[in-house]
Amino acid sequence: MNLLLLLALCGGLYFLFASNNGQGGSRKQIEQREQVQLQDALADAKRWTDRLGSQVLNLSGNDAASTQAMADASERFNAASAGLAEARTVKQAMLARESALEGLHYVNAAREIMGMPAGPALPELEGQRQAGRVTEERTVRQEDGSTVTASPHASSQTPHYYPGGMVAGRPVPAGWYSTAWWAPAMMTGMWAASSMMFYSAMFAGMAGTPSPAEFEAGDMGDMGDMGAGDMGDMGGDFGGGDFGGDFGGDMGGGFDFGFDF
Repeated sequence: MNLLLLLALCGGLYFLFASNNGQGGSRKQIEQREQVQLQDALADAKRWTDRLGSQVLNLSGNDAASTQAMADASERFNAASAGLAEARTVKQAMLARESALEGLHYVNAAREIMGMPAGPALPELEGQRQAGRVTEERTVRQEDGSTVTASPHASSQTPHYYPGGMVAGRPVPAGWYSTAWWAPAMMTGMWAASSMMFYSAMFAGMAGTPSPAEFEAGDMGDMGDMGAGDMGDMGGDFGGGDFGGDFGGDMGGGFDFGFDF
């Protein structure tokens, strides 16, 4: 009987040791896998950021629209570089990659305006497909008498390009605009109460764009999981540089879309 108890005790101890050792190995494997995923994500973000940096360094606009597009591309390069330097998670690396890709979409827009080849096709941005694109020119007059114009084409009246995507959880269609009306939401992560009325006036019934109901509902998608904290980690993404200048200059003095509820 004592021998049986001793064998049972030894067997139990061996099983416990083996189980713990196995769990430790699994944890180590998980950590190694996560590290590999992070390194891959950082390498991918760096590849696109370096490509954007080369374009920003070697290309300049030759009119208002292409110059503005390249200024936005430069701002996106600064954001991607800062995000890449501070990225400690796959999610943060993905945000840096997204900034770089957005910048390259701006570059392609500038190249198109100047009659240059756009270069290799770019991956879609998060939410770009859902956001649609401007398919006709429209102008909305605000209560203060100023106007906001959306157009599928660049002009001196619509020099602000947006490649399309989700801003603070709501779609902004790709197109050319007279002013960067999405900038306040991009800066703060929140839309003004009057934004719904503005979107409806500008895009209701326009083919190729989300309906006002879809804009109101919003859809953060995968990027929504990244949270405001991760956006903050990108090092003053929208707080300075050319974007900051455009925001302060073109949109200063309040930008509430001119609608009252």
